[in-house]
Amino acid sequence: MVVSDHVAAPLFDRRAWRAHRDRTTRLLGGGVDFLHREVAERLIDRLELINRDFTAILDLGARDGTLGRLLAARNNGALVVSTEPSWDLLRQAPAPRICADPELIPFGDASFDLVASSLALHWCADLPGALIQLRRTLKPDGLLLAALFAGSTLVELRTALFEAELAEEGGVSPRVSPTVEPGDGAGLLQRAGLTMPVSDSETITVTYPDMLALMRDLRGMGETNALAARRRFLSRATLARAAAIYAERFPAPEGRITATFEVLFLTGWAPHPDQTRPRPGPRRRIS
Repeated sequence: MVVSDHVAAPLFDRRAWRAHRDRTTRLLGGGVDFLHREVAERLIDRLELINRDFTAILDLGARDGTLGRLLAARNNGALVVSTEPSWDLLRQAPAPRICADPELIPFGDASFDLVASSLALHWCADLPGALIQLRRTLKPDGLLLAALFAGSTLVELRTALFEAELAEEGGVSPRVSPTVEPGDGAGLLQRAGLTMPVSDSETITVTYPDMLALMRDLRGMGETNALAARRRFLSRATLARAAAIYAERFPAPEGRITATFEVLFLTGWAPHPDQTRPRPGPRRRIS
């Protein structure tokens, strides 16, 4: 028998990721958090379609508490627990607060009737495992409502950096985290044991003066590269070439550039015997 001592390398550098989120606290309030606020509001819009009040809510990846405050306003009197891996961010969120990584959920089974997460789950190396943990924290007939970046996010930046690195340095390093394709979302929810899964995506397009302005915003959002296999630094020549490629290939009016953020929204329910189920048979219709 041969026993291998090989250990798979981690996908993300968790220490770097937390440090990136710590760094955002210096820039919050300067407009750099616009994307997280926009996505949080879109999550609330989806929640408004559900005719139900929730009493015990988990805000997973709470950042400074933007989503948690919206959830508390929508569900008057609800207990909203904020969890976030960066204490520097978390201390700005409403109490009760627990410093925790979304890959390691520190709650018992059936603790919440709503788990909401805005732009945190794409940082989970084992997303199916994280969804299983979240399903277990839900009470029967509890709701999971999440938003995470999907496949087309920053396609322009990926293209420009790939071509520039290849030309200037003779090879490329991972620059953007792996993402979930919208067509795979419902399957991930079902795999986690959630029922009535719904997966849909929306595209948010933002324009910037140039590529460096986009990269500064990503830094301020805490969404910069935290892949374990990343190359730590880019040469000035590579950055200059990437900026030129970006401006040429992805222009916007008035000399600006376009940046695409595709957001995947996931909705699923913890199983419960009284849940409405689709009728079997060939006459079933989906509207």
